[in-house]
Amino acid sequence: IMVEPNGLGVLCLSKYCHSSSSSSSSEHDKKIFSKLKRNFSRDYPKKNAEIISGQYGTNVLLIGAALMLAIANHGPTVKEEHLLSFVTCLIIIQLFWMLWYNLVRHRRKDARTERDVHATTCWIRVGGLTLLALLSLIMDAFRIGYYVGFHSCVSAMLGVYPVIHATHTVAQVHFVWFHIKDVIKSFETFERFGVIHAVFTNLLLWCNGVMSEAEHFLNNHIRRLSALGYANLTIVNEEPECNCTISTCSMFSSSLYYLYPFNIEYHIFVSAILFIMWKNIGRTIELSPKRKRAATKTQGLTLGPILGLLALASTIGILVVYITQVEESVQMRQSAISMFYIYGIVILVFMCVGGAVGLAIYRADYSPLDTTKNPSRQLDTKLLFGSSVGSWLMSWCSVVAVLGADSGLPYRWTSFIYSLLTVLEKYTQNLFIIESLYRQQVDAKRDNPELLPAPEIFSLTSSLAPPYTGIINQAYDTPDQACFAVENEQVESGQVYKCPIKPSEGSLPGTNKVARPLNIKRQVLKNISIFLLMCNICLWILPAFGCRPQYDNGLEEEMFGFSIWTAVLNFAIPLNLFYRMHSVFSLFDVFCQV
Repeated sequence: IMVEPNGLGVLCLSKYCHSSSSSSSSEHDKKIFSKLKRNFSRDYPKKNAEIISGQYGTNVLLIGAALMLAIANHGPTVKEEHLLSFVTCLIIIQLFWMLWYNLVRHRRKDARTERDVHATTCWIRVGGLTLLALLSLIMDAFRIGYYVGFHSCVSAMLGVYPVIHATHTVAQVHFVWFHIKDVIKSFETFERFGVIHAVFTNLLLWCNGVMSEAEHFLNNHIRRLSALGYANLTIVNEEPECNCTISTCSMFSSSLYYLYPFNIEYHIFVSAILFIMWKNIGRTIELSPKRKRAATKTQGLTLGPILGLLALASTIGILVVYITQVEESVQMRQSAISMFYIYGIVILVFMCVGGAVGLAIYRADYSPLDTTKNPSRQLDTKLLFGSSVGSWLMSWCSVVAVLGADSGLPYRWTSFIYSLLTVLEKYTQNLFIIESLYRQQVDAKRDNPELLPAPEIFSLTSSLAPPYTGIINQAYDTPDQACFAVENEQVESGQVYKCPIKPSEGSLPGTNKVARPLNIKRQVLKNISIFLLMCNICLWILPAFGCRPQYDNGLEEEMFGFSIWTAVLNFAIPLNLFYRMHSVFSLFDVFCQV
């Protein structure tokens, strides 16, 4: 064939060459496709994945914020049911993600999951999160009852949303209880989107609650101004345009606004905890031997709790008097505002003194700071500083209003002193909390000379030790580390192993355990932390349940105008409420660590 003159051999050779090039190009395409598939299927680098998922969550929040701003304008097109529909879709997506996460963990229950012990403490999950979740469920029940009474003239979304929200609350509390300390090492990119979706869904629910509560207080403020003779103020009608079919509608609607503060704190609290879980994805946990945490002693706790209870009792009295008198005559209204500022000055002075004494103790008794990586502690520091901005803005606006006002109101200068003390109190309290959280935990034996080991009368490891023979027994020289290593090996293999009790941890037969008194510095620090904790509860109760003189004193409205000052309050008061509740949690951690 190759010798024929018609060139058939050349043609066959060309076919062969074409077949060979086609196979090589197809193999090259397969290599490119497999490489692209491998690149797109593998996890993103941690920083890139954080940025991508963070941008997704931010845009989800901004979509909800745009809907809330449209609703606040009371336009004819965007209504509350549209926002609730969007939020319900986000909640359902989070529910599916939590269900998927639980199923994956159940299928891989034999695999060992790393956990961050600093993510949250048991008392926060029991006392804080569960209590706030229960109150949120009660609010959902009231919403369902409110919908039943007005179902003939309101959207069905007002009835669907509280049912979905209640389901979301139960499932989310279960997730936080059992999985919040997990350090995710599989499906990292997908899990980042799931966790950040949950974070921003709770942030959006927090914003929705803040907007509803702010609108309610604003309408009450406008109603009081209208009663005093101010014109050109429009009151938004919050009731549906039909009659209620049950007799408890008014109770449901009025009770909702007393439960809003707890629902608001629940969602911001959960979003902060979930953010720690998001930061822990892909993180390498440094393994260290488990040290038994000493029980928190309550010896010497007298002055702090007594002063805190006095502050709490006076807070309840101030709240009742303020709410009843602020809507009365001008004289009674001014006396109620003056009473609030005098009360605030007294309690802020005590808080400043307590924080300063605690800082002085820490400065005098120097010990190194703990600089290990701890996302939970870092978030606490950032939240304390960030949430202080709202109160500081409100305080400095009040200072400017007092200095520039011409009115001779009786509470003018008390408002000035109260605003300055608010700034100073947050300075000292933030420093005290951060100083406490970053202190390294020292052993009680080093801190208290009374707890130093006794002379080695019955010692079996020093004076009676055999001489060195050139062979080192690590289990003998370092029994703690050897015990820890053996315990880990036994736990992984499913066996049970218990380390022997060290002589210092046990007691000889016939001896009684004597409770040694706390160091005097520790007693003072514990009293200060308890007092500051209860004072922060007091300063959270007042604005949360309607005691907001910034709306009623008239000084700031005269200086900045009604619309500008209302916008400042709508920004600052929610941050201030969150600051007080977050300070309560942080101060309890300080109390346990001292």
